[in-house]
Amino acid sequence: MTTPALASTPPPRAAAAGAWAGPVLVALALALLVGWSATYARLGLGGLPLYFAQRFLVLDATAMLFLLVVNAVFLGISVYMSSRASTSRMLAENMLPRSALTLAFMAAMNLGLMANHLLLLWAFIELTTLCLAPLVAQGDALAPRRVAWHYLLYSSMSLALTFLGILCLTRSAATQGLATSFMLDEMARTLPTTGDGWQRLGLALMLFGLGSKLGLVPLYAWLPETYEAAPTSTSALLAAVQFNISIVAVLRILQVFQGHELGFVQHELLILGCLTLTVAAVQVMAARNYKRLIAYASMASSGVIAIGLSVGRAAAYGVLLYVVSNAFVKALLFLTAGRLRAVYRTNETAPLAGVVRVLPFSGALFAVGTFALLGFPPFGSFMAEMLILSGIVQAGNLIAFTLMCTMLTIIFVATGRAVFPMLWNPPGQHRPPVRETWVTALPKLGFVTVLVLLGVYTPAPISELLLQVAQSIGGRG
Repeated sequence: MTTPALASTPPPRAAAAGAWAGPVLVALALALLVGWSATYARLGLGGLPLYFAQRFLVLDATAMLFLLVVNAVFLGISVYMSSRASTSRMLAENMLPRSALTLAFMAAMNLGLMANHLLLLWAFIELTTLCLAPLVAQGDALAPRRVAWHYLLYSSMSLALTFLGILCLTRSAATQGLATSFMLDEMARTLPTTGDGWQRLGLALMLFGLGSKLGLVPLYAWLPETYEAAPTSTSALLAAVQFNISIVAVLRILQVFQGHELGFVQHELLILGCLTLTVAAVQVMAARNYKRLIAYASMASSGVIAIGLSVGRAAAYGVLLYVVSNAFVKALLFLTAGRLRAVYRTNETAPLAGVVRVLPFSGALFAVGTFALLGFPPFGSFMAEMLILSGIVQAGNLIAFTLMCTMLTIIFVATGRAVFPMLWNPPGQHRPPVRETWVTALPKLGFVTVLVLLGVYTPAPISELLLQVAQSIGGRG
């Protein structure tokens, strides 16, 4: 009898058509990561910032940190895509266009992370959305094209709100007779010394728009639907890569508005974070689908990040460590979920039982990813959550501390109730163990290694980079 994994093996013609696209994708991803790593090793923090293209692009500590993170994650995703092309008919037949769109997406990501102009950053976020929408439409769930249109619609609404916020900032400067510069490193010097209603409205709209891209309440409905319907590699790109360009946009706003309406920004982030964490906890309790479960847990992570950023300097380092850790956690979980989907042909948790017996390696990695997602030691997410909670206590916000602890406990219990029976309960029917190759395991093992290092011993160059970015948003030295 043929196992489900072998049943989806593509025909020779389909495999040959995309045979070269996968290795090329991996080679380019490796070149990007090695190139940025070598650049940081040569320049160090002392050689930053570095400006390009008439100062429209900048390589500073913020850009360098996220360039290293997203390209490391992208390398793992590209290895996964290349290895899955030999067993997935759909992926093999579409490997060439999917690789082209993925590379276009990564080009926009790399340039967007270095954008030193507010409108340019906004344009690159939109461009990443346009590259991902066709990839979402190639999923094998029900009505993937409808989901892709919903994703595009929500993203357009989010970015329209952000653009309205930028226009309000322009109006604020005009009413006070000041010239407007959208160069991020110059905006702080050209902002009005006394804020007005236009400036506060602009900030509110920008954070509201970017927050919806992060999955913050209330414009979050696109996230679980899209994460579930998209192909596994695309879900990983959405959650672990594109997420970071919106985070960078929020960090740029915090960097610009240090000393200008920072209290207003922090209050808005606190409200959005608390509401999102509460909604995510309720949704996790109701989830019966492991991809949606990861999606709602990603929403909870966004809530934690927003609350941490609202605290300011006391939790800044912890927030950045949390963001970096979550990129690898979400990539690990989505890529492992893709393996479960390939074998069991469903995203529902109920039909799955005894996963560690059928897929010993993937089952164990899904458990490890779940522990990391829930903030267990020795992973970086544990250390980051402790730093954020400590910062909240130092800031004296006991209501936010209590709510965060309560919601994280609910998410922990609900996630364990859904995931652990799926992994370890006796299977309802006999399934022979499915062989898993070392190539598919390699990127996931790499993600686990990074997560452990972030929790136990963060290499000095990365720790210094995290500290530098934390200081740029008001964190303690």
